[in-house]
Amino acid sequence: MRRVTRREALKLVGVAGAVAATGGASAQGQPATPMPNGAGFYRFKLGDFTLTILSDGQTPPGNAFPNWGANPGRQAEFAAALRENFLEPTQFINNFNPMVVDTGQAKILIDTGRGPTGRMLAHLANAGLRPADINIVFITHGHGDHIGGLVTNGQPTFPNARHLIGETEMQFWLSQANPPANLVALRERFTLVRPGAEIAPGLTAVDTAGHTVGHLAVQVRSGDQTLWHLGDAGGHHILSFRFPDHYLGFDANPQQAVVTRARLWQTAAAERIMVVGYHFAWPGVGHVRRAGNAYEFVPAFFVF
Repeated sequence: MRRVTRREALKLVGVAGAVAATGGASAQGQPATPMPNGAGFYRFKLGDFTLTILSDGQTPPGNAFPNWGANPGRQAEFAAALRENFLEPTQFINNFNPMVVDTGQAKILIDTGRGPTGRMLAHLANAGLRPADINIVFITHGHGDHIGGLVTNGQPTFPNARHLIGETEMQFWLSQANPPANLVALRERFTLVRPGAEIAPGLTAVDTAGHTVGHLAVQVRSGDQTLWHLGDAGGHHILSFRFPDHYLGFDANPQQAVVTRARLWQTAAAERIMVVGYHFAWPGVGHVRRAGNAYEFVPAFFVF
């Protein structure tokens, strides 16, 4: 095998830096040639649909608690469970996993990431897609790490897309003293939907209230295969499965969030439904199985 010279290595680093700086796209805004699976995105098939999970990046390491396990008096138990799974609670890293569903008729983006601080648009380009390619944007709820990418430089990031959000969710946020700026900016573009509404053929809004007052997950069904993008209804990929009463510091209604997760895990395990967690370890896709009186998340086998 020929060794790469130092000059060649530096040239490769320069090319990689240029690609990163442009988000993987050309100066004319055209998508780059799709990169290999794993270059900030994970693409796989669900029936006849193509699903692409996009990484919006990660947070710097920080303390997991109390936000990622807010139950009073349970932090030591939760910390032990994380360490058992080779995760150091004081070096907790959070992930952000929006997803594109390509049905062949439309491309639907579920949540938009954090915006300028995130990596979603760069990884969208890595997957060979442009913001203008998105036909529908569906927002699971109004937290900033899900709506931060709605607007870029004062303009809609996805100019050709219909925008959908839950009616209860939108009404709640717009009623606040300081409503989220991105929702206010695009309020006239949004269509308000209710649980059970068809987002697009094969995609349905699912009532998953608890994390927020009107949180909606997304059911994707093609042929005999079903997947749920949970948004933040999934909680944490270890703690929310192992501990049935676990809730997050971010959950607006902890008791309701716990009941919602129990219903989701029971059905997903019984019906072998795949799930995607917005904050699960990237790419966040896998299955749910029973483990005694609780559950476990089983990551999908990563196929390049």
